[in-house]
Amino acid sequence: MPIVEYEPGTAFPGKIGRTAAESSPAWPAPIRARDGAPNVLLVVLDDVGYGQFGCFGGLVDTPNIDRVAAAGLRYANMHTTSLCSPSRACILTGRNHHSSGVASIMEAATGYPGYDGRMPFENGMLPEILLGHGYNTFCLGKWHLSPAEENTLAGPFHRWPLGRGFERFYGFLGGETSQWYPDLVQDNASISQPKPPEEGYHLSADLADQAIRFVLEAHVNAPEKPFFMYYSPGCAHAPHHAPKDWIERYKGRFDAGWDAYRQEVFTRQKEIGLLPADAKLPTHDPDVPDWGNLPADQRRLYARFMEVYAAFLSYTDHHFGRILDTLERIGELDNTLVMVLSDNGASSEGGPLGSVNEMLFFNQVPESLEANMAMIDELGGPRTYNHYPWGWTWAGDTPFRRWKRETYRGGTATAFALSWPAKVTARGEIRTPYAHIIDIAPTVLEALDLPAPKTIRGVPQSPLEGVSFAHTFNDPEGATEHRTQYFEMFAHRAIDHDGWRAVCPWPGPSFTEAAAKGHHFGDPTPPEILDELETTGWELYHIAADPTESTNVAAEHPARLRELITLWWAEAGKYKVLPLDGSAQARLATERPQMAEPRTHYVYYPDLAVVPFAALPRTYNRPYSIEADVEIPADGAEGVLFAQGGTAGGQVLYIQNGRLRYAHNYVGRDVMHVESSGGVPPGRHRLRFEFEPTGRPDIKNGKGTPGRAQLYVDGELVANTELPHTTPFLFGIEGASVGYDFGEPVLHDYAPPFTFTGTIHQVAIDVSGDLIEDTEADIARLMAQQ
Repeated sequence: MPIVEYEPGTAFPGKIGRTAAESSPAWPAPIRARDGAPNVLLVVLDDVGYGQFGCFGGLVDTPNIDRVAAAGLRYANMHTTSLCSPSRACILTGRNHHSSGVASIMEAATGYPGYDGRMPFENGMLPEILLGHGYNTFCLGKWHLSPAEENTLAGPFHRWPLGRGFERFYGFLGGETSQWYPDLVQDNASISQPKPPEEGYHLSADLADQAIRFVLEAHVNAPEKPFFMYYSPGCAHAPHHAPKDWIERYKGRFDAGWDAYRQEVFTRQKEIGLLPADAKLPTHDPDVPDWGNLPADQRRLYARFMEVYAAFLSYTDHHFGRILDTLERIGELDNTLVMVLSDNGASSEGGPLGSVNEMLFFNQVPESLEANMAMIDELGGPRTYNHYPWGWTWAGDTPFRRWKRETYRGGTATAFALSWPAKVTARGEIRTPYAHIIDIAPTVLEALDLPAPKTIRGVPQSPLEGVSFAHTFNDPEGATEHRTQYFEMFAHRAIDHDGWRAVCPWPGPSFTEAAAKGHHFGDPTPPEILDELETTGWELYHIAADPTESTNVAAEHPARLRELITLWWAEAGKYKVLPLDGSAQARLATERPQMAEPRTHYVYYPDLAVVPFAALPRTYNRPYSIEADVEIPADGAEGVLFAQGGTAGGQVLYIQNGRLRYAHNYVGRDVMHVESSGGVPPGRHRLRFEFEPTGRPDIKNGKGTPGRAQLYVDGELVANTELPHTTPFLFGIEGASVGYDFGEPVLHDYAPPFTFTGTIHQVAIDVSGDLIEDTEADIARLMAQQ
């Protein structure tokens, strides 16, 4: 007898009698995709400039991204928000970033509707929509779309990937992570990486392994069921990590420098047809030094930074190719809509000198050329947290000016490649209609012949704000249907409308020009500043004739400029862009609602998942203590009691060679130790570290509070030393663990995880300011013993 199915919620079509023999069954129909529904593979890279993919004229080898472009299309006129979380919100929802409350990264949320970081459920995501049409939905890599204070294992989990329509997740929740020691989450649980870097581990390879596994596990069970995969490997966001042999492939490739790179890529982009023949390259950026004027050692270091970056991108491209190969092997590649793009332009967060440790930037520690040179052979490896200098950022965004976080096209334009061999007949063609990443979701829905839903899980849906460009797939002459698009990031503003572009840069067109007026990135924008910007700060470009923003024509077209400024304010009111806020540090330091009540005493237990750094007590520049309640067996014990952070900076309380030790890793530059003179005897003990400030922090120079580091065993002072400075703001993005050192080690005196071999009952951190009283004589005695 054939199976009878009926739509859930409708009347039962079978028959119910007194017995089964007198009855006929029917089944609620499962949700199935329509026959032949395509897969969707959406690849979102991080901080990759318009001029870095090979298929967009770049000098980095990306054969598999190029393979997508050759099998389909390159879109030369695609735009982002200029920052990661906002762009990802746009891509997945089809709405503007302020409409989703994601004006900035989630860690910079403030208490206004366009800025609060709480993405509303009326802005449904693609996986939520496609799940309701019979798709498997997979998320791999970077998320960065849930509030940082909700990223603990206390939840809530409704804004994690599994709460937003994904059935499976393997990746990391924050904005960045080490490629060698990632902060991994699988579904709704923190996990450890499958093997250490010494055994060949790298996150890019791991993510590809998991992506292939997700596809094959679904395919063998339901070969006809399509999937939607959001694949976001975190490349090429700092830290730039790559295997040594991949780095060596680029040795000498960038010795000519960023000026030469920019010129060569610009020429190639014209040859490819991405730019018109009469396009101009904007003048040399005032913030970027001329390569030829740099000393030889500096050029050697900077070239090496770029070799590492290129290796990172190529290595990630290689593993993306494995996913394409798998789809081809199982016969699914032709019917897979593949889209590849970056979330914004290249990143300038390495500063003018580059950095071996990005935590220097976050802690306002000045870069040292000498210190960076000393680490040149370590760049890209597990002992560094590196980022290239912003000369390469500027070059990577060729042919445009400026970079990530700014709304010039260097920050907002992205390379975009698309293929779908079964439906897109073009091979290697270029499309030039204006598009924005809010157009991706409606384009996917049109390509799949699916309507935008009126409700998702009972929640009425807001209208999509993007428009589909699916009509351009097979029509080279297809015109844009996206006429107007605003931009805003940290009060840096722009608007595109019918081939014209107005830009109001804040704090200025460059850092150099801004500083001449006393303005700096992160400065707030009070009313008097805004009034000045409205009268003198706007620039105008005729993008239809000048796609690289090389010539400001505001003086020639004042009426056009006034029209665009007025239009920007209208869009700002419509999409929750106000209030404008150029501040950076103040936004990062904003007090936000927390899941837990405020406290000064934190208790942790051994061998549990890592505690995210955003949920940890802030021990910087204040008195605090770490106390472990432990039992030492008769034959002794060693290992980590409490570890926070990693190679880029952190602190660890541990026992080694029988002695109680504490180490403070100051931004990877120097490690300060204190160690007990005798061993910890067998039995149950309270092992305590205390920090007592003895001076004021020197924040301007990146130095936190100096102080006294003291160790106690059962209340008796056993070691003491002075720390001349401490970490001022942030150890690192890695969290904390009890009984082992999660991920990368805080210091290299032991091999992680260096699990404690005794028993830990609990570890308590106290930031109330209560310290054990010591006499100066005791301290002086212990100082003499060090």
